[in-house]
Amino acid sequence: MERIEEEATKMKRSNRWIWPLAALVVVFLAVAATSRIGFLFNGPISFSYLQQESAKYKGSQKHEKLKVPVPIKLWRERPPSSYSIKFESCKALIDLVEDGYYESRPFTAGGLNWTFLIYPKGINKVILNPYVSLYARIDNSSITDPKDVYAEIKFFVYNHFYKLYYYYEESEPVMLHSFKPEWGVPSYLETKFLTSPYEAFGYTFEGGKCEFGMDVFVAPPFNNWETFSYDKNVSTDFTWNISDFSTLSPDFNTSDPFSSGGRNWVLKVYPYGYGVGTDNSLSLYLLSETNEKDYVRATLRVLNQIPSNNVEKQVEGWPNAAENGWGFEEFMPLSDLKDGTKGFVVDDVLQVEVEIRALSKTTSK
Repeated sequence: MERIEEEATKMKRSNRWIWPLAALVVVFLAVAATSRIGFLFNGPISFSYLQQESAKYKGSQKHEKLKVPVPIKLWRERPPSSYSIKFESCKALIDLVEDGYYESRPFTAGGLNWTFLIYPKGINKVILNPYVSLYARIDNSSITDPKDVYAEIKFFVYNHFYKLYYYYEESEPVMLHSFKPEWGVPSYLETKFLTSPYEAFGYTFEGGKCEFGMDVFVAPPFNNWETFSYDKNVSTDFTWNISDFSTLSPDFNTSDPFSSGGRNWVLKVYPYGYGVGTDNSLSLYLLSETNEKDYVRATLRVLNQIPSNNVEKQVEGWPNAAENGWGFEEFMPLSDLKDGTKGFVVDDVLQVEVEIRALSKTTSK
């Protein structure tokens, strides 16, 4: 009996270590899966892996509005378009630069001067498992406008095994200015993949060569915009006395320009009609002299000179496609104009009037 109790006590003591050990393993795996611990959990693992990650990212773009920039890691065949650096020996680069960085010659992109910074052992000086850091630096002297510079920046490394360029970019342009002249990726690629015995992964080739590059697209400064407004209290009346109406050209005729809402307008008539109104109606339109596409509320009239009842019609809305204006193909019958007893044409004069009561306005800068 005593022996059985002794064995049970030993088992209890040994079991005390099992659960803490299991918990430690779970914590390690969780941290590894969400951080940059090891090649198995992050970095350019394989072409197929990054294709899957790319598909996940693109899928999320369709349904979610990203609140913060999200890094994009992809592959492509086309080389970098802004600048590229080919090292004859990656090992020499690492040995010569040591804990510092290699800075490229200046190059121009987007009208500004840049240099490409490569930290073979990382900018954070990590002793264990260091990463290559890649940075873009803007030359402050090339910034003539004190405003911030927004740039889309991609970093590349060539993979000889896949014959493709692995690249990294942010989903949003990065902001640079005189107090923040550089931006980059502190953990781009594990340094060990540039050294022996990792040549099989393809980032070094032809006896230890390697290639890094970058694309820079500078977004132009924000200076094109417009302001839209709508004025409901416009009060403009214009009357056009059309003399010698009976001898007018059968084509259209336009009035002298008049001003309303800070721009010029004209009235346009077709004495013998236009469109469906041809040979049966007077066609009448209000037009913007500068072809502005405004929203207009106005009244068009042909005045009765006896006087009796004027013929008037309301227009409201955006300009129509046919005339790029506001009006009617069948404003009133030609028979009424030809009937002298009705008082629309007196002494061969036709009076046309417009009242503009509301219109929109768009100003650009």
